[in-house]
Amino acid sequence: MHWLLELRVWGLGPEPPMRQLAKLALSVTIAGFGLVLCSGLLMFTAAVKANLAVMRCLDEQVRVLESSVLAKAKLREDYQALKTVSGIGVTLALTIALETGDITRFASPGDFASYARTVDSRRESNGKKKGQGNAKCGNKYLAWAFSEAAHFAVRYDALIKRWYQKKCTTKLSVVAIKAVAHKLARACYHVMKDGKPFEAARAFG
Repeated sequence: MHWLLELRVWGLGPEPPMRQLAKLALSVTIAGFGLVLCSGLLMFTAAVKANLAVMRCLDEQVRVLESSVLAKAKLREDYQALKTVSGIGVTLALTIALETGDITRFASPGDFASYARTVDSRRESNGKKKGQGNAKCGNKYLAWAFSEAAHFAVRYDALIKRWYQKKCTTKLSVVAIKAVAHKLARACYHVMKDGKPFEAARAFG
């Protein structure tokens, strides 16, 4: 028996029963954790696949609706005219045309620009600010559309870019972009009302 004692002293002999039980318990715990982790991963994978299937279905429905809307929009003269405006493509032209409705309901370009939220809502008297109007008045979708159009116009139209850069020398860039959006809104009023192509030199000259 003395050789067993020597082996235990050097850590090479049979382990005590309590240590063996502890190792067994640890092994069972690790195995259980692995099963739980594996089960969780399987559930997560199934949930992702289900969400992807729903997203694909929704994308297909969106494509069908977009095709139907575009087919009808192409028949509108205002939609076709808006596509000639710098910074305005298919999506923005469609948004502006449908959100505006009948352009004749606006008496002037200023009224339309105000409805599109491209004008400052503050009130001034003798050069001093006297109050703030309701900034929520108007159409938020038109405000978004003209803001996006302003960014694209500044990026891709050289004339509008120069006008914007000149504006930035005296105003903040966000104010300059708002000024470009205001110019585009006024130009779109005439484009939709008269059915004539956009002229950047006339709007930003």
